[in-house]
Amino acid sequence: MSDLLPKPPKDWGSLERFSFGDSPALADELLDLVLRGLKTGTCWAASDGQQTRIGKLSVVCDGRDQPRAITQTRSLKKRRYCDVGEDFAAKEGEGDRSLAYWRREHERYFRRLNQFSETMELWCEEFAVVFVFPEIP
Repeated sequence: MSDLLPKPPKDWGSLERFSFGDSPALADELLDLVLRGLKTGTCWAASDGQQTRIGKLSVVCDGRDQPRAITQTRSLKKRRYCDVGEDFAAKEGEGDRSLAYWRREHERYFRRLNQFSETMELWCEEFAVVFVFPEIP
């Protein structure tokens, strides 16, 4: 995270905001991985219709919906769940960073959302943190 901006962009309040995961606890857990530089990738079901673009800035919020970081999309690829490889699994930064862990946890996640299929299409994004907000106690 050596390329951090000294302050957020002036229009940061108008940027898309999101939290990782599907619960406040998971949002905080994954945000921690991002802030520690371990998580530089994420994915979501292409069927959600959400898409991004290279260079897009987004505000990442914690489990209390407080802005904690601004990320910039560096890479975006559509691939099937069954085609995700070790390299991308490691960039997700979760667990032991293995493909086996990634598959197990992402299958659980997508099943909770009633979206799972071995051949489901995913948007796989790689991002960089460009600004970190001070934590509000």
